[in-house]
Amino acid sequence: MRLEEEIKQKKFKSEQHKVMMNLIYTTNWLLAQHAPKMKEHGLTVQQYNILRILRGQYPNPCTVNLLKERMLDKMSDASRLVDRLLEKGYLKRKTCKDDRRRAEITITQEGLDLLARIDHLEDKIYSYMKNISVKEASQLNELLDKLRG
Repeated sequence: MRLEEEIKQKKFKSEQHKVMMNLIYTTNWLLAQHAPKMKEHGLTVQQYNILRILRGQYPNPCTVNLLKERMLDKMSDASRLVDRLLEKGYLKRKTCKDDRRRAEITITQEGLDLLARIDHLEDKIYSYMKNISVKEASQLNELLDKLRG
């Protein structure tokens, strides 16, 4: 459905303004599709992102700063997310031998098992992209990269 119909707005200040509104709306729409699927497994979208980053690094540990750099949602509190995932048994934290102020975080087998159980959800999430061809997706990626400068 067109943005104008979705938000019941006929005019925008400019095409660039419409793009901005469309990006915000679409991001929120995608998150609304994704969040309930994660909630069924006791996770938030941000916690899922942390687990995926750590699985990608496994067996090497990460610092909270590395997680912050790699997270999709830069406004998330990575330390708080790590604490919640530690409570659930999906991560372990170890003080670095060389720098006691730095903690090394790794995903546990329980965290890896959880991701293995929910990996199929990505296929459902990616299915929202079925209306976009590979060429269109490539163009959109280029434009979004250009937008961020």
